[in-house]
Amino acid sequence: MNPLFQAMMPNASNNGFAAFLQRFNQFRNGFGGNAEQVVRQMLQSGQITQEQYNNAVKMAQQLRRMI
Repeated sequence: MNPLFQAMMPNASNNGFAAFLQRFNQFRNGFGGNAEQVVRQMLQSGQITQEQYNNAVKMAQQLRRMI
C-alpha cells in the first residue's frame, strides 16, 4: 500500500490525517533539495513518464492547498 495513502487511513497505529501531516512535515524538513526541480529532472532523465509527472504536480497542488 502507498505510504501516503496508508498514513491518511485511520487505524489503531495512527490518527489519520494528523499523522499524515506529521510524517509529511518530517519528510519536508529532512528533504534538502527543491522537490519541483528533482521531479523535473526525473522526467527529463526518463525515470518517470509525463503522466507520472502530471500526477505529481496535481498532488503537490492539492497538498499545498491543505497545508
